[in-house]
Amino acid sequence: MSTWDALYANRAARMRASEIRELLKLLDKPDVISFAGGIPDPRLFPAEMFQEAYRDVLTGPEAERALQYGVSEGSHRLRSWIVAHMKTLGVDCAPENILITSGSQQGLDYLGKLLLSPGDTVLAQAPTYLGALQAFNAYEPNYDRIDPGTNRTADDFKAQADLKGSKVKFAYLSPDFANPTGKTLTWEERRSVLDQAGRLGCGILEDSPYLSLRYDGEPIAPILAMDCERSGGIDQTRSVFLGSFSKTLSPGLRLGWIVASRDLIARLVLIKQASDLNTPVINQEVMARVAEAVFETHTATIRAAYKLRRDVMLGALERHMPEGVSWTRPEGGMFVWVTLPAHVDAADLLEKAVGNAKVAFVPGKAFHSDGSGANTLRLSFSCAAPEKIEEGLSRLGKLIAETVIPAL
Repeated sequence: MSTWDALYANRAARMRASEIRELLKLLDKPDVISFAGGIPDPRLFPAEMFQEAYRDVLTGPEAERALQYGVSEGSHRLRSWIVAHMKTLGVDCAPENILITSGSQQGLDYLGKLLLSPGDTVLAQAPTYLGALQAFNAYEPNYDRIDPGTNRTADDFKAQADLKGSKVKFAYLSPDFANPTGKTLTWEERRSVLDQAGRLGCGILEDSPYLSLRYDGEPIAPILAMDCERSGGIDQTRSVFLGSFSKTLSPGLRLGWIVASRDLIARLVLIKQASDLNTPVINQEVMARVAEAVFETHTATIRAAYKLRRDVMLGALERHMPEGVSWTRPEGGMFVWVTLPAHVDAADLLEKAVGNAKVAFVPGKAFHSDGSGANTLRLSFSCAAPEKIEEGLSRLGKLIAETVIPAL
């Protein structure tokens, strides 16, 4: 027992290491084919554009400003680009509706801090993004499961919260090619969420870092766009949109954004001021230049690369997985979600996969707030070359067939 153990706040007991962060260490082992990290392929980064942008910023007349403190809301140039980008998604907003964050992960933390008191209820999908659970857990909420398109009603959610002496504060969803499942909410499911939030009087956090990575099908409007149309404008909405450059241009600059009503943004700015004052100005100025120059062409390039890898992964699953194993077929994003027979623990399988087959993935249990989902796992196709995907899933399928299926 350390000197500090008696001094930690109660919330510290809910803080856990990220299984994904730990598994990223496997990427450094050259003999392991890793489907673990849900990260973009660094070979596809527009590195030369970033080099040019940094030179432009540091050698031009704005160098002093770029190396100085900045306003907490974020660079006006970058927020203006986001305004134009959001308009293409059907969201009419102004720079005052935007806060630049150090990645969308910081945005989740800020929203948890602003909205959650201990015992409040968060509606979340199961499974859902592990990083969101980690961000919210520090503020000690309860969780209830929301599955858009099912028969659960707002009255049901309220009744469950009432049993715990709780109040539903917001629904957290990743509507487009979600991490970890790769699933996308239909237009009808998004409308249902908006309807239920209106009846509950709660907010909606729409986390959409993969929105630009659609490979098949028609784009679906963000929930915030629906909310704007229904409510008469963004300043009357109950929805919050979280975006990110991490999956499109670069995660290393740590830049994300929140779009919401001016009132909510003003409250979040106060948290930003008390947290880290401002997101690094130089990174924002560089990102603005790169986004203005190549966002559309670069996202088209990475969509083509990732689509090929997704197709290879789906084909390899068909060829190599034994009967009793099923998986999702995402229209975009970076992930395929695999369900094993009910008795299988994917964490145990991972130990054998890494040790014997030299293949890594993420066990699915960590993505469930209630500890369920032990028989699920997440595969990421974004960083593996097509031949590695084929080889890795051949090994994994053989391992499952030899060690798991015979136990049925």
